[in-house]
Amino acid sequence: MIDTILNPYYLQIFSFILINIILGISIYITLATGQLSLGNAGFMAIGAYTSAILTIKFSAPMPVGIVSGAILAGIAGVLVGIPTLRLKGVYLAIATLGFGEVVRVLLNNWEYTNGASGLPGIPQIGREIAGLLKGLGITAKDLGLKANQLTNLIIVLVLLVIVVFLVWFFVRQSQSRVGRAYSSICADEDAAEAMGIYTTYYKILAFSQGAFVAGLAGALYAHTTTFINPADFSYHRAVEILIFAVFGGSEVIIGPIFGAAFLTSLPEVLRSASDYRLLIYGALIVLMMAVRPQGLIDVQLIRWIKDKFSSSKSSSANKGFNQDRKEEA
Repeated sequence: MIDTILNPYYLQIFSFILINIILGISIYITLATGQLSLGNAGFMAIGAYTSAILTIKFSAPMPVGIVSGAILAGIAGVLVGIPTLRLKGVYLAIATLGFGEVVRVLLNNWEYTNGASGLPGIPQIGREIAGLLKGLGITAKDLGLKANQLTNLIIVLVLLVIVVFLVWFFVRQSQSRVGRAYSSICADEDAAEAMGIYTTYYKILAFSQGAFVAGLAGALYAHTTTFINPADFSYHRAVEILIFAVFGGSEVIIGPIFGAAFLTSLPEVLRSASDYRLLIYGALIVLMMAVRPQGLIDVQLIRWIKDKFSSSKSSSANKGFNQDRKEEA
């Protein structure tokens, strides 16, 4: 049973689901202010290549590489966000898509990044931490695991901790003054500005936060797969990240998380029908656009679930109270 659960293949799929959840969170942040960005694949590439180059060519510690990649992507988000601030809707999407393609073409033609051949030999999170554990006298055999099970399990646990932290942080932020400013800008930017909200600041903040999180996902992706090339961050990746929010919903953070988890695991579930899986995938998206254009999970659905849960809880409490009254009588 444990061997099945800790199957390296399943753990690897789970780690890709967690990386895509981080990407789903990155698009949720920019959409929270009503900005439609398709540049997250470019920010992801900046994070991945920065961390890979720092760890391979400058022997920097992996945490330094990952944090540096995320910070550089966040700075790129500010630099892209300022000139595109006045653009809205499809115009912003085209501008940010162009940014992502510029990044990809630069990586494809730059000798320092090894061009289209990509960068192999990137240190892996699991092997690095397993090496530290071995230095402390803890091996995979001591834990009743095989070496590849331990390394893949470590990757999953590290990614899980990061996902939990990001969800906690952005849920807290959505209930803060920053989150309320994002919501008001998304609802009506002109009205928000008239109410004294500094829309320029908050829009750039949201853009840089989304870029930072996408860069973090890129750095983690590089240190999970140990190999990256420019094709990993193409136009298809940008569309895939957007679809996480389109399918799951962008009103609440659980929407893109669900979309990323479902759409990443779907191709694996449909592996037996691999010839038709892209057809099913496309049909699901078309169906969602026709039936629920706001995505599968929205604010109304969350409220309905909460109401149902609270009403069933109160009816159970009333039942218990009536039972106590009968026993006393």
